[in-house]
Amino acid sequence: MTDKPFQPNWLPFALAAVPYADVGTAWEAMAKYTGAIPAWPQLPRTSALENMYVQYCERFPGIEVSNGKAVVNRRKGLDEDLELLYLAYLENQVDYGRISAAYAAGLASLLRGDVDLPGPLAAIKGEVTGPISWALTIADQNERPLLYDEVLADAVAKHLCMKATWQERQLQPFAPQTILLVNEPYMASFGSSFISLSRNQVISLIDQVFAGVSGLKALHCCGNADWSLALSTSIDILSLDAYDYGHGLVRYVQPLGEFLQRGGIVSWGIVPASIGAESETVTGLVERLERTIDSLVEAGLQRESLLKAGLVTPSCGLGALDQENAQRVFELLVGVSQEMRHRYVVSAPAPEQGVEPS
Repeated sequence: MTDKPFQPNWLPFALAAVPYADVGTAWEAMAKYTGAIPAWPQLPRTSALENMYVQYCERFPGIEVSNGKAVVNRRKGLDEDLELLYLAYLENQVDYGRISAAYAAGLASLLRGDVDLPGPLAAIKGEVTGPISWALTIADQNERPLLYDEVLADAVAKHLCMKATWQERQLQPFAPQTILLVNEPYMASFGSSFISLSRNQVISLIDQVFAGVSGLKALHCCGNADWSLALSTSIDILSLDAYDYGHGLVRYVQPLGEFLQRGGIVSWGIVPASIGAESETVTGLVERLERTIDSLVEAGLQRESLLKAGLVTPSCGLGALDQENAQRVFELLVGVSQEMRHRYVVSAPAPEQGVEPS
């Protein structure tokens, strides 16, 4: 765990993907609704290069991008590029992991100084796709996922480590704390025939991505995952779809309790990142979240530990929604955050952001 001070205080937190058509509008939304912990926005609707898998592929050995799809062409010969990657990793050549403006317009806009961030910030967030999901999605020219090549799977973890490390270095001047989130949707498939890796291999690949990160390390999965696996990594923040799968945490009370004892934070994805959000209310979502917390207390966790270690987030990224539904999700996010802060963080100052009545 990092020794830098950070109090979650039920602040709103979000994944990167948003449905906006231009970077200015996307940043306005992030600043308004996640003001204390802004995240640079991922814009999959503006460019196929901002797809969560393509976005982090620059300089991976043998990579070719065409029509929004990334493929590793083994016929090119990978040895020289692999050597460059491993040399950069071993010598901590952080610039190897840079992400160009064509692949991340939101991040580039921030680094150019075009963004007026709200203040004061509690933290600022970056993101990379996780090594399991990335290596399952990116394949070679024969459609064999990289995950099933031992050399290339290891290279994926080191490649994404460089992306994470470079991002963190770029974000550090903007806030007193950085959060680097690994988005790992395919972790929910662990234990099925879809992922033929051992538990230790999964943990090792994820921890390799975090190896160069000095700030807070977050891991998100929007499915019904084996949370003991996630909690066995080096993360500081567990981010999950608590709307659909929060009840499943009760099966992992021991590792969750140990995680909280060492200072871990839970980012509760209690706001559904779907068109169904339009029928939800702040009151209903807060009650849903409190029922989940109650079930964990009944199973043996300390209520105080849970209540002092919470963030609020949508259940997943918002890139697949239309702008109207995304706005509703953001409004609910702020409303739930404010209600939880009102109930459990009495002395905490309210961050500047929009609000939606319950």
